[in-house]
Order: sequence, then structure tokens, then C-alpha cells
Amino acid sequence: MRRLTPHARSTSRPEVLGGIGAFASFVKIPPGYREPVLVSSTDGVGSKLKVAFLADRHGTVGIDLVAMGVNDVLVHGAEPLYFLDYIGTGRVDPARIERIVAGIAEGCRRAGCALVGGEISEMPEIYTAGEYDLAGFAVGVVEASRIIDGRAVRRGDVVLGLASTGLHSNGLTLARRIVFDVLHLRVDAALPGTGRTVAEELLEPTRIYVPSVLRVLKEVDVHAMAHITGGGLPGNIPRVLPEGCRAVLRRNAWPVPAVFETLRGAGRVADAEMFRTFNMGIGYVVILPAPAVERAAAVLTAAGETVRTIGEIVSGERGVELVA
Repeated sequence: MRRLTPHARSTSRPEVLGGIGAFASFVKIPPGYREPVLVSSTDGVGSKLKVAFLADRHGTVGIDLVAMGVNDVLVHGAEPLYFLDYIGTGRVDPARIERIVAGIAEGCRRAGCALVGGEISEMPEIYTAGEYDLAGFAVGVVEASRIIDGRAVRRGDVVLGLASTGLHSNGLTLARRIVFDVLHLRVDAALPGTGRTVAEELLEPTRIYVPSVLRVLKEVDVHAMAHITGGGLPGNIPRVLPEGCRAVLRRNAWPVPAVFETLRGAGRVADAEMFRTFNMGIGYVVILPAPAVERAAAVLTAAGETVRTIGEIVSGERGVELVA
């Protein structure tokens, strides 16, 4: 715990009361809210951890853990406020746990939220030697009148896509099967078409979109957003669409990263399955009125995002349609 406390302290916000070690954590609502609403999310890293075990690289999965939570609360316009983690393992290896928590702290710094606590559970009868599991809990805050829930989406709205950093934390079960069972590669081998090793590509951390998206929310009227995780674009965009609205996405509107083409070809994966399983290069989606597109794209680009106009909203059955 002495090794972990400095990492948590590096993420502190003015709203945090006390430090690590109490039975619970205390966080005030930031000043300036008239009707604050807390927005929460919980998630894990999934089978991406299997790659971390094989490569014995544990410094980035914590970033993934934070990203999965904070990007989700961000979808509703909430600023991530604080984060808690859970680490279950067969045996506590202090150095390894510190690397994991250092990654969690880095994710929190990128998101601007505080790591206020967590739990480490040692259960040798549950976990295989050398393995562990992670869960994370993100809490954000938003003004009640500024909650984004998709009800404002209208025909004619434009869909902006923000580039992913690769696989993120979804589809790793299929990706591992192709890489290890079909291509018969080791984690330190070169992954064809990518210019990187298997470990480098598969462990690339999930992008945290918080700073750039919070910036654009201050500048333009955003109708809906979606974090593209399991289910891909077809599975996640409909979650924020009202009845009678359909997203038509142009598949050629953005470049698909090489890793996805490698997996598609080697695994002989059908196109529809690729889009259901992977983000295909788009990690986050912003839906907004056409007149706001130019300003939003400029703000997001200035904040470091790679932005593409990937589609529009039309009348029809709620869902996603991919067109050439």
C-alpha cells in the first residue's frame, strides 16, 4: 500500500477529502453545479489481460480499465470525477500490482479524474498463478439540464468518428485466436502488416477521449455520443438513437487500421462479423447538427483527435446501415 499511495495521490482533485486507506472514499461535488447529477459506470479489461500475462507487460492495462469507464460516462456529457479499482489475483506480487496501479493512475490523469480507492483481493483458489482480473468503477458529474441522452437526435444530423488506437479492449478473444491459433505467432513476433510486435499491437491502450470531448461540449450543441466497444459501430450507435432515426455510415469515409485487415484476412472473418466484433478504427462517435460540424471538427482536431465525417442520420428503423 505504501508503494501504491503516491500513484493515487498524483491524480487528486480539490474535491477529494482524505487519502487512501480509509474504509471508504469521500468526494465533494465540484462547485458551480446547480442541479448536479452523478453518472456512473463499471467495466473490466476482458481477455486482453491474457496477452498481458503472455508478454509479462502490465503497465498499460490499467489505462484500458480507466478508459472503459470514463469514456462511457463521457457519452452522457459527464466530466469524470473519481475512479475506484478492484484487483483480484492468486498471489499479490507487489511490483506487478504497482505496475498495474501506475497504469490506472496514468489513465486517471489522462481523464482528469481522481483515483480515490480500490481493493486488492488475494485468492489462490480462484486465480491461476501469475494471473489476475481487473474491474473499475468510474463516477462523473453533469448538470441535469446538460445530460446528453440522444433524444435530441434528428434527421440530417451528422456523425463524426474519432479514430481509435487500434483494438482497444474489445474483440480480443477472436483476435487472440487468429494471432495465436491461426497464425501461430508468439507475443514477441512481428504481426504482419502492422510494423509492430503482437504484444505492441494487442496491448496498445484504449484511447481516452475525455479532454477533447469535454472541450467540444463547451463549444457546440451535441445531440448524442457513443463509445464504440463490444458490438462495434452497429451495436453501440443505436443505443443513443431515438425511434425513427437511423445512422447511415460510409465505410470508405475513414481508413481502417492495418491490424483489422490482418485479422480479417488471416481469420477469414466475414465483413459483418468484423464490424460487430471490432471498432474498425473508430473508437468514439459524436452526433451533432450539420451547422456545428466544422467548428466541432476544428476543436477536436486541435485537441489531438483524428476526426472524420463518417455518416448522417436519416429517417427509418433505429439502427446502423453501412454503405460503400
